[in-house]
Amino acid sequence: KILMKNMLSSYCRVTVFGFLISLALLTTSCNNDPGTATLQVRLTDAPGDYDEVNIDIQDVQVNSDASSNSGWKSLDVKRKGVYNLLKLTNGLDTLLGDIQLPEGSVNQIRLVLGTNNTIKVSGISYPLSTPSAQQSGLKIQIHTELKAGVVYSILLDFDAAKSIVKTGGGDFKLKPVIRSIVEAESGAIKGIISPVAASPAVYAINGQDTVATSFADQLSGKFLLKGVPAGTYTIRFEPGTGYVASTKSSVAVTVGSVTDLGTILIAQ
Repeated sequence: KILMKNMLSSYCRVTVFGFLISLALLTTSCNNDPGTATLQVRLTDAPGDYDEVNIDIQDVQVNSDASSNSGWKSLDVKRKGVYNLLKLTNGLDTLLGDIQLPEGSVNQIRLVLGTNNTIKVSGISYPLSTPSAQQSGLKIQIHTELKAGVVYSILLDFDAAKSIVKTGGGDFKLKPVIRSIVEAESGAIKGIISPVAASPAVYAINGQDTVATSFADQLSGKFLLKGVPAGTYTIRFEPGTGYVASTKSSVAVTVGSVTDLGTILIAQ
């Protein structure tokens, strides 16, 4: 009976540990792809002397290779359709979409518009002509460098007042004036586990809250905690059977930077 009890107790510990490891792997595979940064694209507007300026956004694309159209990738657009730019003034903005990208340079953003673009003046709606945008998209230069593990936000500041042109025939055309503002929103933490066989789950903890979870690569021992807000953290290492759990305290994270913990030794 004693032997059976000890075996059952050991099995339960292994089962719980296996569940935690599986959960960490799932979190890592869904949210912490190694070597990538998160890019968010948001839209805002400067006030204009109109009732409404309605832009039909069908796609948002980013190009990390300005020399080749094969570099264009579509974001996960949160809502396709009409946006009234004049509702996005005085500090308000909306998230258009986001994407995971390899670290490196990003050169351009483009907005691909549909046909339902209108402007309302003195209570009357008029079609808003946007031929070039419908064919190839509104291209905005950004030219910024992405670091793996960091979340970036690109704010597209659409100046409606300067972007609308009234023709002699009374028509309205869109000749967009868009300013891009790129800001890092978070930092990251990386390191290497030794020995590799320890293969721990890694947690960034702030007070009682687990802010980020990763898992050491089983071949290289490398880990990356992505999208960590600025602050000071305790990093918890939960290795497999035969190794001792450990913590590293007072790990500082700053926005736009990757904190390198170097080699972390896990004791047997």
